[in-house]
Amino acid sequence: MNRIIIFFIIVCCCANAYANELSVANLRTEYKENPKGLITVHPSFSWELVSTLRNTCQGFYYILVSDNLNELLKGKGNIWDSGKIASKESIQVSYSGKELQATKVYYWRVKVWDNHGNQSEWSAPSQWQMGLFNAKDWKNAKWIAYEELAQERVDPLPKSDKKDTYQDNNILPIFRKPFQVQKKIARATLFISGLGHFELHINGQKIGDHFLDAGWTKYDKEALYETFDVSEQLRNGENVLGVLLGNGFYYIPPVKGRYRKQKVAFGYPKMIARLNIRYQDGSTQDIVSDNQWKTAKGPITFSSIYGGEDYDARLEQTGWDNENFNDKSWKQAIVVDGPPQLNPQMAEPLKVFEHFEPKRIEQASSGNWVYDLGQNASGIIRLHVKGNRGDTIRVYPGELLKNGCVTQKASGGPYYFEYVLKGDGEEIWEPRFSYYGFRYLELRGGVPKQKALSNKLPQILSLVGLHTRNAAKESGTFQTSNSVFNRTHALIDWAIKSNMVSVFTDCPHREKLGWLEETHLMGASVRYNYDIATLLRKVVNDMINSQLTSGLVPEIAPEFVEFNWGGEMFRDSPEWGSASIILPWYLYKWYGNREVLYAAYPMMKKYIRYLSSKAEDHILRQGLGDWYDLGPKPPGVSQLTPMGVTGTAMYYYDLRLLAGIAEMLGYEAEKEEYTVLAQKVRTAFNTTFFNSSTKQYATGSQTANAMAVYMQLVDSTDKDAVVKNLLADIRKRGNALTAGDIGYRYVLKVLEEEGHSDVIYDMNSRTDVPGYGYQLAKGATALTESWQALERVSNNHFMLGHLMEWLYSGLAGIKQQENGVAFNKIEINPEVVGDVDYTEASYHSPYGQIRSSWKKMNSRFELVVSIPTNTAAKVYVPCKENDTTYESNKTLAEADIKVLGREGNKLVLAIGSGNYHFVVDTNK
Repeated sequence: MNRIIIFFIIVCCCANAYANELSVANLRTEYKENPKGLITVHPSFSWELVSTLRNTCQGFYYILVSDNLNELLKGKGNIWDSGKIASKESIQVSYSGKELQATKVYYWRVKVWDNHGNQSEWSAPSQWQMGLFNAKDWKNAKWIAYEELAQERVDPLPKSDKKDTYQDNNILPIFRKPFQVQKKIARATLFISGLGHFELHINGQKIGDHFLDAGWTKYDKEALYETFDVSEQLRNGENVLGVLLGNGFYYIPPVKGRYRKQKVAFGYPKMIARLNIRYQDGSTQDIVSDNQWKTAKGPITFSSIYGGEDYDARLEQTGWDNENFNDKSWKQAIVVDGPPQLNPQMAEPLKVFEHFEPKRIEQASSGNWVYDLGQNASGIIRLHVKGNRGDTIRVYPGELLKNGCVTQKASGGPYYFEYVLKGDGEEIWEPRFSYYGFRYLELRGGVPKQKALSNKLPQILSLVGLHTRNAAKESGTFQTSNSVFNRTHALIDWAIKSNMVSVFTDCPHREKLGWLEETHLMGASVRYNYDIATLLRKVVNDMINSQLTSGLVPEIAPEFVEFNWGGEMFRDSPEWGSASIILPWYLYKWYGNREVLYAAYPMMKKYIRYLSSKAEDHILRQGLGDWYDLGPKPPGVSQLTPMGVTGTAMYYYDLRLLAGIAEMLGYEAEKEEYTVLAQKVRTAFNTTFFNSSTKQYATGSQTANAMAVYMQLVDSTDKDAVVKNLLADIRKRGNALTAGDIGYRYVLKVLEEEGHSDVIYDMNSRTDVPGYGYQLAKGATALTESWQALERVSNNHFMLGHLMEWLYSGLAGIKQQENGVAFNKIEINPEVVGDVDYTEASYHSPYGQIRSSWKKMNSRFELVVSIPTNTAAKVYVPCKENDTTYESNKTLAEADIKVLGREGNKLVLAIGSGNYHFVVDTNK
């Protein structure tokens, strides 16, 4: 009997082990976990396979979708039952079930089979909620406001040098709407948009942890709404919806004594909302915004995305967002017009992340107190203060100090946060609708508690910085033995985080605009660190909405102002506008998003036609060129590379990409058209800029030669000579860089691809010439706008952070093969350079986590690699021909590792999914 029991236990354990060899995890719908507000009729599903076995690929999948969770758990898919599908696809699998309904919640799960004959259990269920497809779905909700701007602007854009057409400040309103709930709630969903931004309250509590909801857009074309599940916040009986509104980019008030970069006035703040309540008895109720809502002036007395925010606590109306509040003195909201299109916010919201306590507090010669937070970052403050009614605190944030005081000369000023005390004990305040980039805070009108000598001034109990950014999940990690590279990684990362909001801004203070060249030149650097699939999709939509009828894609998107300094130079630069073609392609290559190629293709075609119309003999000379390169003059428009080189090179690259996209989408005639035009541009480029005697392009600048090589403009017979000239220029300058915003990424890519990562190391591991190490030596804590870390320009810019890409793709060696999509075909090719003896990095791809970790010792080199299931990889192991390579203490043959051959001093191996530990022993 005991033997039978033991046998039964063994069988069960074996069965469980067998079952656990394959499972499914990380279910995503439209790139997100359990998203709300979807309006796509064919959402895409993705999942990751988890297997204990190597070389595992998916053979089949089975998806169930139901509108009832209990039925789904019973194995019933009443909305879609895919059946068992023979397919390796585990990302971007398109829904093919019944028609989806607005506001409804759907549940799904998946099971898979692998190539080893294993079958997973059904995954844990995931869900998504549909949004509102059209105006009808808003159930007659209206845009409402406290007041209306006399002439709300639609078009044309304001010009940067024109006088205001409006003069008045505006009121920052609050709204309230009481309503009754008398039955048990199954689900309550609130759809809401507030322009420029909103903060939602229910029954006296703020809903969610978002900041600056919803993201800014081209407001004459669309606005975004957010979706909240508020089922738990509602109660039986009376409930109250409360909303605060701020200006954002929707309205920038003209106020003397406050900084204002540009003149934008789409209208005064307004909101629209629909609360949909589904009761357990099957009935529904909708509360919508209309003229029955009440509104009043709020305690925020000034709010500007550029000038700061003022709050008068004496104007607070206690309980305004709760029941039993007397709102008889409030006015009825007015119904106003709004943007023509309302779409859900699918990019991640902004949130508060790190908190920075002051490292030092010192009194300046002016008598004001200066707080050093130790880190330059985007954000707001949290003020904790105690004083008398009417006492006024001002806090001036800034990146730099001058004579011990905060200076805003390079970042836009005056900008400040102002708080008027109500005098009711300890008070805590955070700004809601504005932010800045800063390391230092200058306190005026108060004194730090520990420094207080009398009670004349209000006491500051604490003053901290709160870092705000887009809440995109981290996707990468990086660490190396080289301290300069570690610090450079942090330097660039802080610039990325500080400029990753609802667009990718240039800086978090003086402009906050979405300059487009950064999205493709810095794209890989950002993607290695953060999952930005949804944010980049928004950027593409911003470009579509900002494209002119001429086909021009302006340099900023959303385009809020027409910059006309220097003619069209700040509006029409191919290196910026080409993001309209390059960025959708990168979205496809990194995340497998084919939909964006279809959606953006009309924009791409129009932009190429525009560039063709501007080209003179196929050469484009307009724009900014290699912006902020290192020349003899102060940085700005390209100095070392003549106009026409970078613009035309980008034009050719656009045409090559567009020909491939046209072929992928099935437009054969257009593919041929772009291929022919590309060849004409290539010929013109070489005729105009290439010196066949010296093998140099144009002036022989680093940018000119590198872009010609990377864009494949140079003939194959001349390529090695051009690369040699690029190397010679770097070496003759003592390994110093000269390329700017446009060119430096391509300098790095060419050096890496041509096997010269040692030169990249030499260029970027020093601190005595302008570059990353130089900025660190000057005390920068975020990447600066100029290579020289000049104090007269921004000290938190991410446009020059191209080295981040190489830290992952070169030093750690994580990249994808040329024909890979979404990292289904991986390449691990670490570059062992300089004094670096250890590097470890990971990247969470759409298929799962990729890891590369290497270290070198006296006679031994180790490389640890993780490859996700459903993918394969080439691994390049640095070793000489006589070295012996092992994997997990076995010879490569014993470990069943396929050897593809050698490339230089590297052994090339083919592996499938799994964890691998390679050791190279030079003693044998």
